[in-house]
Amino acid sequence: MPTAHQLLAHCGLDLVDARVLLQHAAGVSRAWLIAHGGDPLPDAAANQFEKLAARRRAGEPVAYLIGWREFYGRDFAVSPAVLIPRPDTELLVELALKHAPRGARVLDLGTGSGCIPVTLKLERPDLTISAVDISLEALAVARNNMLRLDARLRLLASDWFGALSGERFDLIVSNPPYIDAGDVHLSRGDLRFEPRNALTDGGDGLAHVRRIVADAPAHLDAEGWLLFEHGYDQGAAARALLDAAGWREVQTWRDLGDNERVSGGRVPQA
Repeated sequence: MPTAHQLLAHCGLDLVDARVLLQHAAGVSRAWLIAHGGDPLPDAAANQFEKLAARRRAGEPVAYLIGWREFYGRDFAVSPAVLIPRPDTELLVELALKHAPRGARVLDLGTGSGCIPVTLKLERPDLTISAVDISLEALAVARNNMLRLDARLRLLASDWFGALSGERFDLIVSNPPYIDAGDVHLSRGDLRFEPRNALTDGGDGLAHVRRIVADAPAHLDAEGWLLFEHGYDQGAAARALLDAAGWREVQTWRDLGDNERVSGGRVPQA
């Protein structure tokens, strides 16, 4: 029976990825792996690891292989039906927590795994949160996370605001598909395996942003806010769209990598 050290040394993977996959295959913690790396592993665990390692060498994201990804300090279930949560999106959560008044009604558009609304509800139990997605498969993943993490919120199948006629909120947040269809990153790395319609609108990456900016005022109360994530190079375009539509206090916030990542503003005056 091979040892953990032997498997890690010969799997042909980045050591961080390899350790995560081996922990998953063997059902052990990182601390156990460090303390017992020289111990023989059961053949079943070694075989499972080698299968996962082969899939990772072929490019499959680690998050899909193990079925979860950490976000805001919690483990969220993921599948190829949803985007993999990323640290950049934690900025959107932090801004939402800051801009949501006590007892606010919050809407998350295009919820995917549900990492944004579930995190908001767990961090701020006073919030009343609704989340929508056009994908029933994505909503199933979000519902799993909602139930597993015990977050009470409403999930709806909707093409953006389509199922929300007459409803108003104090805060609307979104991480919409925003990658330009011509971006080479769509054919590289993990993005190759993620749902394409959750990554790009098939055009310049701003089609959904335009729709949200245009339609959100009808669903916000008088002093409500809209906050949305976008590409590192789309800050100026996002602000221009908001300004042209009459949004107030328009601004863009930078992520930990010093990239413009989230833009938003207060609803236009009636």
